[in-house]
Amino acid sequence: MSTTEVAGPERSFPADCLGGASGVGSMPGEDPAASAAAVAAELGEPPGLPALPELPARGPGADMIGRTAALLPGLPVDREPSGWRLAQRPGLDQRRATSYLSHDLDAFEEALAGRAGPVKVSLAGPWTLAAALQLPRGEPVLSDAGARRDVAQALAEAAARHVGEITRRLPGSRVVLQLDEPGLPGVLAGRVPSFSGVRTISPVPEHEAVALLREVVEAAAVPVVAHCCTAEPPVGLFRAAGVAGLSLDLTTLSRACDDVLGEALESGTVLLAGAVPALDGPLSDPATTVDVVRRLWARLGLAPDAVPLPVVTPTCGMAGASPGHARRALALARAAARSFSDDPD
Repeated sequence: MSTTEVAGPERSFPADCLGGASGVGSMPGEDPAASAAAVAAELGEPPGLPALPELPARGPGADMIGRTAALLPGLPVDREPSGWRLAQRPGLDQRRATSYLSHDLDAFEEALAGRAGPVKVSLAGPWTLAAALQLPRGEPVLSDAGARRDVAQALAEAAARHVGEITRRLPGSRVVLQLDEPGLPGVLAGRVPSFSGVRTISPVPEHEAVALLREVVEAAAVPVVAHCCTAEPPVGLFRAAGVAGLSLDLTTLSRACDDVLGEALESGTVLLAGAVPALDGPLSDPATTVDVVRRLWARLGLAPDAVPLPVVTPTCGMAGASPGHARRALALARAAARSFSDDPD
């Protein structure tokens, strides 16, 4: 099976990076050129899937929420001590976020100049964004049904524009969009605190969660990967929203996800398998690293030739790692993917 048919070929996961490796997004350090060069060196050759680095160590505006919020058309934001907040006009931190992203894109474009092949870019998903972004009075956007819909609609437009910008800069590349949704399990479970912290926001109904996520997926008009590295990611919800791939931390994944994950993979959803440690520490050899994928396949009763080859990644973002570890982790992901492709059994 070479592609994942989701809603037409334009949203099918690129076959030429199956069995390859990718990053998750965040990288250590503050140098966009150095990070982009490392990504290009380790993941630039087929079947690699280079991921646009995110460098949160630079401060507000370089983080996942700030980068995404700064792209929302018609919804200015500013940074308060409590976090990112909707505002009447763009603040200094929004302008800084826009500048950071421009530098990141310049470095990525230069590092991958002349390359033909898929690339991956990331934005915060609509529910993680709604949980983290604040209304002018301080409450989470999540607390207001109208506001969270406005943010999701703005994100849908921002995603389409962001994909278009990458396509313009790298015309030989097909873009894969990753939506980071680490906050979605808390949204569904009613665990997001109010501004005061004395209560939590009511759980969002699953049908609404699917609808707004699907709106962003469809607006992007490219293959979309949902990233959630919690133990029990909402795999069924992601699948209902039409994603082409799932980026999961296999080292912590609960067996409670087995049935729905097995169904998703058998239907052609691509697994971006978080198998390489994201933080500093010992690294295994390539074959041992992907044992976690082989164990998952065996547990789910899947024949490797009946599902798409996985894309091997670090377990999560690597902002907390050293630059040396991050580079070695990407190299190991590439070697581990080759090991699995050569001997999937």
